[in-house]
Amino acid sequence: MSLDDVKEDQREGELVTLIQPTMTDLRREAETIRPIPEKRGKLALLRSASTRLDWRRLPGLRPSRPDAEEASYAGMLMRRVGLFVLLPTAVVAIYMFGIASDQYTATAQFAVRGNVEPMEHASLGQFTALIQKHNSQDGYIVRDYIQSQAMVEELEKSIHISKMYSRPEADFWVRYDPRDPIEQLTKYWHKQTSAEIDAISGVIRLNVRAFTPEDAVTIAREVVTRAEVLINDISKRAQADMVAQAKSDATAAEERLRKAHLAIQSFRNQWGLIDPVKTAEGTLTTLTLLRKEKIKLDSDLQVLRSSNLDERSRSIQTLAAQSNALDQQMTTLQNEMTSSGSADGRQNLTEALLAYEGLLVERSIAEKLEESAHTLYDKARISASKQQIFLATFERPVLPTESLYPERGHTVFVMLFCFTVLWSSFTLVKAGIRDQRS
Repeated sequence: MSLDDVKEDQREGELVTLIQPTMTDLRREAETIRPIPEKRGKLALLRSASTRLDWRRLPGLRPSRPDAEEASYAGMLMRRVGLFVLLPTAVVAIYMFGIASDQYTATAQFAVRGNVEPMEHASLGQFTALIQKHNSQDGYIVRDYIQSQAMVEELEKSIHISKMYSRPEADFWVRYDPRDPIEQLTKYWHKQTSAEIDAISGVIRLNVRAFTPEDAVTIAREVVTRAEVLINDISKRAQADMVAQAKSDATAAEERLRKAHLAIQSFRNQWGLIDPVKTAEGTLTTLTLLRKEKIKLDSDLQVLRSSNLDERSRSIQTLAAQSNALDQQMTTLQNEMTSSGSADGRQNLTEALLAYEGLLVERSIAEKLEESAHTLYDKARISASKQQIFLATFERPVLPTESLYPERGHTVFVMLFCFTVLWSSFTLVKAGIRDQRS
């Protein structure tokens, strides 16, 4: 082997030794590089390169400045605030100050008077508190009636509120469409009217809004008038019910007294006695006299027998016969008074007295009830002649001179706050979602 061959072999060995670690490094680097999917193509590769490379750091270009980044972020923020907050608020402000029509408010305050009036009577005692007229809920009835559909129907028949709320003075947003049904008019009425009641004093405050001062005061006065009509109807119905009930009680008491008199008359016809009490008193008086006479005869008879006269003597026979007759009379009277029945089957006087006393008690009760019922009936008629419940209006509706609605500045400020809160909430939610994805 020549010297040139040996040198050639040494160069080949050195080249192999140099290539082996280089191939290993290249293989390792090739394995760590993420392969590009076939479907993404060149466009995806360019997008990936643009996001990973900062071209502003290439040689020959000026490096980026932080104030430029802050200026671009501030500009983006201002654009979004202007688009999502200031622009809607400006639209609302244009409507409120340029399109929204003025609304005038008429106010009235009134209260329901005449709550409780007890009807006292000495014969009823503690039960007089039960016979009274109570209307503590009349104020709430009036308040609910003002907000009811019945009130809307009455106002529509009398003053045509649908035409008042659909005038040309009203803007398109708050104007009522007269073609809508009565239910929609009732909902619209709830927005334009408020009736608040003070639970302590019972005062009702009414606020009515309309697009002209004349309409506002007309509607408020009509509402007060309708409320007075309702209170008068309630009072009349209560008075009519009170008089009818009192008259019914008086009629029932009269019927009971009439039946008590008929029962006493029937008793007298059955027993043949006008007054069993007086009859019994007469019988007792007669029985007492007979007993006294019997005692006297027995005493005289005892004297004659003690004088050794014969029992067959005329004097002793006469006294003995008189004594026996008195005994029979007293026995008869006692049987009529206390025995269970006489020989002819008639009831005794004790039973008659018991039945008669029951009839007298019933008649006495019927007389007392009839007197009380007629007294209450007279009081009810007198009370019905007066208006016990009435509507006291101490602040009547007057013609408004200044429009209080809509509250333009307040509405714009509230809408600005609401739009700011909505945009801030949406931005925070969006940033949170991006943070979770990264």
